[in-house]
Amino acid sequence: MTQLQRAREGTVTDEMERVAERERVAPEFVRRQVADGQAVIPANVEHGRLDPMIIGSEFATKVNANIGNSEEASGVEDELEKLHAAVHYGADTVMDLSTGGELNRIRAANVEHSPVPVGTVPIYEAVKRADAVADITPELLLDVIEKQARQGVDYMTIHAGVLMEHLPLTDGRKTGIVSRGGSILAQWMEENGMQNPLYAKFEDICEIFARFDVTFSLGDGLRPGCLADAGDDAQFAELETLGELTSIARDRGVQVMVEGPGHVPMDRISEQVERQQEVCDGAPFYVLGPLVTDVAPGYDHITSAIGATEAARAGAAMLCYVTPKEHLGLPDAEDVRDGLAAYRIAAHAADVANGREGARDWDDALSEARYDFDWERQFELALDPERARSYHDQTLPGDNYKEARFCSMCGVEFCSMRIDQDARDADGEMSEIETETDVEESPAAEVNRPPVGTHEVEGAPLADVDLDREYPSADD
Repeated sequence: MTQLQRAREGTVTDEMERVAERERVAPEFVRRQVADGQAVIPANVEHGRLDPMIIGSEFATKVNANIGNSEEASGVEDELEKLHAAVHYGADTVMDLSTGGELNRIRAANVEHSPVPVGTVPIYEAVKRADAVADITPELLLDVIEKQARQGVDYMTIHAGVLMEHLPLTDGRKTGIVSRGGSILAQWMEENGMQNPLYAKFEDICEIFARFDVTFSLGDGLRPGCLADAGDDAQFAELETLGELTSIARDRGVQVMVEGPGHVPMDRISEQVERQQEVCDGAPFYVLGPLVTDVAPGYDHITSAIGATEAARAGAAMLCYVTPKEHLGLPDAEDVRDGLAAYRIAAHAADVANGREGARDWDDALSEARYDFDWERQFELALDPERARSYHDQTLPGDNYKEARFCSMCGVEFCSMRIDQDARDADGEMSEIETETDVEESPAAEVNRPPVGTHEVEGAPLADVDLDREYPSADD
C-alpha cells in the first residue's frame, strides 16, 4: 500500500513518524495532510537508503537540486560528485535529468547512494531507446517507467497534461515550448497524429506507481519560457488537465504533486500559485524558480531565487533550484553549491515571512553571534560555513582575528557594533543587548536549523561508491 492509502485508512507509517520528527509536528498531523493529498512523502519501497521527507505547504519549504549528464559532458563519477554536493549543501530531493550516456548506471548509482528522494523524467530514457521520437510507443514508455520504479526512483515527472488540442495555443509565443519533455511529446503528437501517450495510458502508469509507491510530479510541459509567455492560454489549459489528472491519481491511491512555471513577472507569481492550488485541489506545488526577469544569463540563480521566495511565500511547497549555468551549459558541482545556496536562502526567507514556527531562531542566533564578535559561532551557524570562513580569512587569516572585534570591511575604528558596545559600556544608560536564542532547542523543522546538510548520513554518497561496479544494463 502507498503512503496515501495507509494514511487514508488511519495508519501512521514509519515514514510519517520520521517526517514528524524532522518537522517538529505531531505524527497525526502528518497523516492527515497526506490523507487529504495536501502533502506527499516520496518514498519508493525499493529505495533502501532513503531518509523520508515531506512536501506540502503546511511544512517547511523544500528545495530540489537538478543533476544529470548530457551528451556533451559528465559520467558516473561526476554525477556522484554532484549528488554529494547536493546533499551536503542542503538539497531535500534531487532529480536525475541525465540525457547522455550511461543513463541506467547513473540512475542506479544515484538511488543506491542517495539519502534524499530521487526523481527522474522517464521520457528522456524513452527517447534514447527509440530510433526516433516518432518511434516511441506507449509500451516502451510503460516499460521505462516500470524499470525506473523497480530501481527505486521516488518520484517521476510525467508530462501527461500536454494534449493535442493545446498545441495550437502555443502559436505566437516568443519562446514556444521550452520544456524538454513537453517539446518531445508535442513532436510525437504532430508526427503520429495521436493523443499524448502519457495521457492515454495514465491509468496504467497509476498502477505501476501504486505498486512501488512512486509519487507523481505532474509536469508543466507548456510552462512559459519567458516573461512574455507567462499566464497564457496554453499554460492554463494544461493546468486544467493537470487538475483532472490529480484527481484520477488520488482515486487510485497515488501521491501527487504538480510542477509550476519557470518565468513569471514578480507581480503575477502569487496569483499563479493560488490558481494552481484551486485547480489542483491543494496538491503540493513544485516550482522552477520562477525567474522574474530574462536579462541575466550567468546570474539566473539570483533572478529565479527572487521569484522562488515570492512563490514559497504564496504557498509553493518545493522550489526547484536554478544554477548560474541555466540557459548556458551543464552545471558542475560548484554550480550545484551556488544554486542550492540561493534556494536555501529563498526557502528560509519565505518560511520566516510566513511565520513558520521557530524558523527565525536561526537568524536570531547568528545575529547574536555577530554582535558578540563570536566568529567561530558565526561560521558554525552560517548557511555555508566553509564559504563564510573562507571569505573572512581572505583578508584576516590569523587565529588572533577570530577574537577581533572588527572585520576588514570597516576595520577597528569604524566598526559600528564595536562602537555601540563601547558606548553601552561607557555610560551605563544604554541597556545591554539580549543574546539568549538557543537554536539547538528551537522548535523549527530540521531544514530551518543549522547545519543545512541535515540529510547526510555516514558513507553517503561518495565514501563507499565502487566506480568500477557493473550496474544493470538497460535490458536487465
